[in-house]
Amino acid sequence: MKLSEYVTYDAVGLAELVARGEVTGAELETAALEAVAAVNPLINAVVETWPAETAEGVGETSAGAPLAGVPFLLKDLGVSMVGKRVELGSRLAEGNVASADSNLMRRFRAGGLATIGRTTTPEFAYGITTEAVLYGPTRNPWDLDRSPGGSSGGSAAAVAAGIVPLAHGTDAAGSIRIPAASTGLFGLKPTRGRVSMGPDVDEIFNGLAVQGGVSRTVRDSAVLLDQIRGPESGDPYFAAEPERPYAEEITRAPGSLRIGVIVQGGGRRRTVGPVADAVSRTAELVSSLGHHVEEATLDLGVSWEQFVLANARLWTANLVPWLDALAAASDRPIDPSTVQPEILAGYAWGRQVSGADFVSALGVRNTVARSIGRHFHRYDVLLTPTLPELPPRLGVHAEGVEDLDGLGWLDRIFDRSPFTAGFNVAGTPAMSVPLAADPATGLPIGLQFAAGYGREDTLFRLAAQLEQAAPWSHRTPAVWAGSH
Repeated sequence: MKLSEYVTYDAVGLAELVARGEVTGAELETAALEAVAAVNPLINAVVETWPAETAEGVGETSAGAPLAGVPFLLKDLGVSMVGKRVELGSRLAEGNVASADSNLMRRFRAGGLATIGRTTTPEFAYGITTEAVLYGPTRNPWDLDRSPGGSSGGSAAAVAAGIVPLAHGTDAAGSIRIPAASTGLFGLKPTRGRVSMGPDVDEIFNGLAVQGGVSRTVRDSAVLLDQIRGPESGDPYFAAEPERPYAEEITRAPGSLRIGVIVQGGGRRRTVGPVADAVSRTAELVSSLGHHVEEATLDLGVSWEQFVLANARLWTANLVPWLDALAAASDRPIDPSTVQPEILAGYAWGRQVSGADFVSALGVRNTVARSIGRHFHRYDVLLTPTLPELPPRLGVHAEGVEDLDGLGWLDRIFDRSPFTAGFNVAGTPAMSVPLAADPATGLPIGLQFAAGYGREDTLFRLAAQLEQAAPWSHRTPAVWAGSH
């Protein structure tokens, strides 16, 4: 298969070719590795590649699996593949090799995905741009001077540039949706408890983090979530299984939805003109599709300052045992030689979080979850920008980081991404849809849609309707494997 042909298919399309015997998994792997060679030197999204391996053995596919033979990339965090390095974007974990598959990895294999490598992430996924010291900055295929977002920035850049049709991502405050918005992709954050985090942990960041992926088409994300959803033995909780597969939901009309539109976030940063205009145009689009649209506000149940403080306490307190364990395993110090300034600041701040502070933060999590949940009594879906601004230039996000403490760094993250984190705290699903672009620069603009707990079905139906009404697959970035 020629590279120019490979990039025209999404994951489901490639799997169909394999199922019909028109192409082999080995040919797809060759095309994907050609794409890595063609564009990765420009975007620095893929850390390393390896021969594809699936449940039946090296070079083979899981017969009959929905994504059999499709090339796939893992984010360098949140998933373990036996015998492969997982370094979490940090010099502290450099050289760390997984001793077993995580539950999620087993499900990737069972779905037939041919994992060929891993992608960049900011150190410990602790940022909304992908500029780890260990890997160097990852660049946005739409503009190489800009970031693809974070923390799943490497996965998003790789998919946007045509290396693979979909890739793994995690999301604790927007880390699937932010890079999807920054690179013109579709990215859905599932409901808390939809995908198992085990077996090594029961939850990450006290339930704020979830697993998923980024893709160029809605159906790819639907099929992927069908493969990885569902509880595993020992999980502390799980979301109820959906009424039908998500791959079927995208064939169903969403009906007339009640949609609340929110243009401004809770932090200090105001939504810029091109993004606000994109929200207005999207509101007009969904209204034309038969949905009832009205202005809304998002009540977190606490002040913005309380919200940021509670998240900072949860994030930084979780950092402490994480770094301590890695330092002990690697026999390395926790200092500037192994850890970036913002992580060191978070580590120091987290060591001062008391047990009472931590329990108080969990109480805020509950208040926010209940308050956001009540919005879905009035609305089926909330519409917001995914980000208030266009993708930032590299280096901007970390300016003056040496002067920030752990709370200050979290405040900066949330100020630059005020729309996404609330739905992580609430545990409700949310998606970024690439419906718009900045007229002046051509940079993609993502629109976020959020629904009530367990209602990925509503989001997938709406996403499929939007994809048909305002298709985006024809838009490709300046750095595109199909051009080589």
